[in-house]
Amino acid sequence: MNETKKPIIRCAIYTRKSTSEGLDQDFTSLDNQREASENYIKSQQHEGWICLENKYDDGGFTGANIDRPALQKLLSDIKDGKINCVVVYKVDRLSRSLLDFSQLLEFFDKNSVAFVSVTQQFNTNTSMGRLTLNILLSFAQFEREIISERTKDKMSAARKKGQWTGGKPPFGYNADKETKKLVINPEEAKVIREIFALYLEGHSMIKIANIINEKGYRTRLYTAKNKNRSGGNIFSLTHIQLFLKSVVYTGKIKYNNQIYAGLQEAIIDEETFKKVQEKIAENSIERKAIKNFDCSGLLTHLLKCKACGTMMYHTYTLKKKHHKYRYYLCTNANKRGYISCPNRSINAQGTEDAVMDCLRKTIQKTKYTAHKTEIDAFLSPVWDTLFFEEKHRIIKILLKEVDYDVSSKKMGLTFKDTNVRLEFDVDVKKSRPVNRYRKEVEITKEPRLRKSLILAHQLQRLMEKGKIKNSDQASEWLGMHQVRLNQTLNLMLLSPSIQTEILDGNSQTISLIPEYKMRFIIDEFDWDKQAQLWRELLQNLPKN
Repeated sequence: MNETKKPIIRCAIYTRKSTSEGLDQDFTSLDNQREASENYIKSQQHEGWICLENKYDDGGFTGANIDRPALQKLLSDIKDGKINCVVVYKVDRLSRSLLDFSQLLEFFDKNSVAFVSVTQQFNTNTSMGRLTLNILLSFAQFEREIISERTKDKMSAARKKGQWTGGKPPFGYNADKETKKLVINPEEAKVIREIFALYLEGHSMIKIANIINEKGYRTRLYTAKNKNRSGGNIFSLTHIQLFLKSVVYTGKIKYNNQIYAGLQEAIIDEETFKKVQEKIAENSIERKAIKNFDCSGLLTHLLKCKACGTMMYHTYTLKKKHHKYRYYLCTNANKRGYISCPNRSINAQGTEDAVMDCLRKTIQKTKYTAHKTEIDAFLSPVWDTLFFEEKHRIIKILLKEVDYDVSSKKMGLTFKDTNVRLEFDVDVKKSRPVNRYRKEVEITKEPRLRKSLILAHQLQRLMEKGKIKNSDQASEWLGMHQVRLNQTLNLMLLSPSIQTEILDGNSQTISLIPEYKMRFIIDEFDWDKQAQLWRELLQNLPKN
């Protein structure tokens, strides 16, 4: 009787080493793992096993996650049907995370791929083999977590003793590696003292940044091992804020929101630091304008300041509770003061209208054929009825970048597909008057709160049908930040009665409800308490 010929089992060997130390040697840990695995495969030749020539070696990569180039190549080749069996020296070479490993095993099973550990013999095709594997991996993960906890405890103990545990020392100090102490840098300490003194004299943080920059002071210059240099820049508003709020200059150290006595000598005395903190708190309360730096504009992540080459972000100021001014602010101007940028800020509505007008004329003139669905929606009357998120998504599909220069009144549109930049003469100030929030205008529109709730229902239906896999995909599809998307989806947590009132209630009333005020109601899980908060909100709305 002829023996049945064994099917060929194509075996891929995966090796990993957590550190890059010793990888330049002639025989490394990776070579040792591969040699042992090759010998094991040879011992199974009678079963039809053959070793593939492709190497899947990850040197210097942790097993805590699967973001490893060789592992990703291995998974890709498995998808392509090139591999029948994965061989490793030990289980933890593939992964030290139980969750990741379970997902990898599921992926292997789905693609009919066996998994073998040379030093821990078991068969993943049996339930006992899978149980043994999970037990071994649980101990590997436990060991990793214990090491991590010990490291954190050691750093915590060192911080509580006032030691500097590593990293770049703060401006004003140098780090002594032997004593693990911060030592005062006389020249930088002089700058720190001057910053605190200027603030107590009544200067704003931006003004202080301008003063010390004019005196020639610069941030610390670093030289890396590869001789690349960083730092040596002018000071910004952010630098000044960090300096004025840092307790390290009083000889203390902050760790896990707790303040401990440090080993370093103080640059600023306790009384001066206390006065500065009181003044910062006082100035924050006395600000008359309310600025929202998290709100979204149609040109968010697209608009650039031509003069500075930095992004312009959308924000607004609400004055006297009903005058709303939307504008795009240059990042450089915000950090280093308006004196540093000729553009400073530009009216949001005027800029958005000008971009839409220039884009519409260009498309009609050039008979743009790409992205037909989006173009049809952009050119049709339907455009005005679309959700903000959908408009933003379409604009990001068509445009790569928008830039504007106030001095020359030139606006540039760079198209995403062709990377071609077209320039237009546009005076944003004349494009549209300053946008004011008028209640009588807003109540004629579809309430934003209602539109957000409808969008949440639509997204939920698409997820239930499997057309959208998860919120990450929805966020990418809509061009909406994940935080904003979650806020929208959270509207589904409102009681059915409140949702009905939003969808079917008086548009004039619903249009006056800011969406952020709904978050306090959403946080309440009891529907009766939600109803009470909802009534209080409606009663406190501004009267007609």
